Amino acid sequence: MHRLKQSFNDLKMRNKFLIIYFITVLVPILISNTVFFSQMTTNFIEQKREDTELITEQTSEEFKQLIDQAIGLSTSLYLDVRLYEFFNYEYPNLVEYVQEYNAVINQYRKTVPLYNAIEDIRFYTTNPSMLYAGGIHQLATTGEAQDWYNQLNATSLPTLIERKDEAGVQLAIYRPLDYFTLYTDFQNIVNINLNPRAVNNVLNNAAVQGNIYLLNDKQDILFSTNGQETEDQTVFVADEYDRDTYHVSEHIFRDDYLQGWSVVTVVDESIYTKELFESARFIILISIMNFILPGLLIVYISKSFHTRLINILDHTKKIAKKNFAEYPHVKSKDEIGQLANQINRMTRKINQLFNEVFKANLEKKDLELREKEAQLSALQSQINPHFLFNALETIRMRSLIKNEDETAAIIENMAGIFRNSLAWGRNWVTVNDEVRLIHAFLEIQAYRFGDKLKYRINVEEDLFNFEIPNLAFLPFVENASIHGVEPLKANGKITVNITKTAMGLRFVVEDNGVGIAESTLTTIISQMENQEEMGNQIGIQNAYYRLKLYYKDRFRFKIESEEGIGTTVTIDLPAQDSILEPYLKKIDKQTFTEEQNND
Repeated sequence: MHRLKQSFNDLKMRNKFLIIYFITVLVPILISNTVFFSQMTTNFIEQKREDTELITEQTSEEFKQLIDQAIGLSTSLYLDVRLYEFFNYEYPNLVEYVQEYNAVINQYRKTVPLYNAIEDIRFYTTNPSMLYAGGIHQLATTGEAQDWYNQLNATSLPTLIERKDEAGVQLAIYRPLDYFTLYTDFQNIVNINLNPRAVNNVLNNAAVQGNIYLLNDKQDILFSTNGQETEDQTVFVADEYDRDTYHVSEHIFRDDYLQGWSVVTVVDESIYTKELFESARFIILISIMNFILPGLLIVYISKSFHTRLINILDHTKKIAKKNFAEYPHVKSKDEIGQLANQINRMTRKINQLFNEVFKANLEKKDLELREKEAQLSALQSQINPHFLFNALETIRMRSLIKNEDETAAIIENMAGIFRNSLAWGRNWVTVNDEVRLIHAFLEIQAYRFGDKLKYRINVEEDLFNFEIPNLAFLPFVENASIHGVEPLKANGKITVNITKTAMGLRFVVEDNGVGIAESTLTTIISQMENQEEMGNQIGIQNAYYRLKLYYKDRFRFKIESEEGIGTTVTIDLPAQDSILEPYLKKIDKQTFTEEQNND
């Protein structure tokens, strides 16, 4: 079994398809066609019989609709009081009669063309003052009229009566006009003649491969699709048809006015056999095509599969050699096409991951480089920083001992700022830490300038633990104090607001200083966006660059200023972590550990 399986695997794909074709297609087709033709013969004849039954039902329903049109019109006439007034009035002269005739009878006769089932409307009356013309006839209870008159049986219901003459069969609805008991001076009857052509159309329009007969309750043939047979045979005899050769379908009406009437369809089933033999030749032709065309198609498909798979295999070898170009021949949506799409998706993902890792490494190295530069700058500017911090703390304590509280407070603020400068390795701090640093700076400036500077800091309580980059806001407060308020002679004011927004946090620092000229402001914004040297504005440029590094394009920054009025800086920071935050917080943790060890 294993050897047979291995031999099959060693065959070319084309030969595999041919073997599969012979086993799964050719032999099953020969067997299935034989079974199919036998079953199809039975189903075909049964379906034809069912179709004949449906056609008989449909023809019966259409004939009944013709009768219902006439019945409906007779009911409208039966309930129209104008007819009763017209027929039960003795007209003194012909002029008055003609006027009433045009107003009543002529209106109904004009509606006849609207009914395809109705050929004519007639009225029979015993009123001697009428002119018997234009559809008005004298009612005679003897002679020719006696036949249909006697069939009315003194009933108010409509009665369907057939009449035969040389022209053929005429179906008509007769109904006495006796609904209103106040009008009994004369006997009046309405007669609605059905259109024989409409009846013939109902039978002839039926798509049946046989003959259809309309029979009355006596089994008399009134109408049929075989006119010659109707002339030779006036009575339908069902037993004359062999049920092995003919299929007879019959629908018997149950309505009161069609009681016992029926529609019968007779079909010679030899017609079905002839159709089957014609279909058999077509099936044989199709079977031959099923043998030849699939073989050619399998050869073509196997060649297509082989070529496409070889191309994909060559492309994967290129990927193995680190050539991440996409496979260019992806047009189909089959499994091979999906495989090619997945290979391209894998290639794009590899490229994307490669670029992301490469970019992340570049950003990491750039950040480390800037931190090293900051460390070097801090080391160059520090002269034994712990000694200076301890000296400041000694001076503050001596000031407190001498009750110089104001001097002690300023020294405490300076120590706090100096302490923060020592913690240059911390990248993230809370808003509370940043505000404490801003407060210390403004206290020192207020001590320096006295009444010249006043400040106000407003922070929503929910934001005290909100984490932000270290020194994200202080450079802008420092810039407002040094470049905005310091040139003023008096009444300088700085306001800091930190509020919660839908985006996250909003920082606004506003001063009433000298402001910035429009051209200068444009230059500053351009230098910040393009990372150009800004001279004495290096503090806010570094802060802006760090925000850009941490948040990319997910933060908002805006400077508004007017000469002589003041300057407003607005910063919106998102609530979610920045891209580099996990890495930066890891550095913070290491730095905090080092500071504890140094202390």
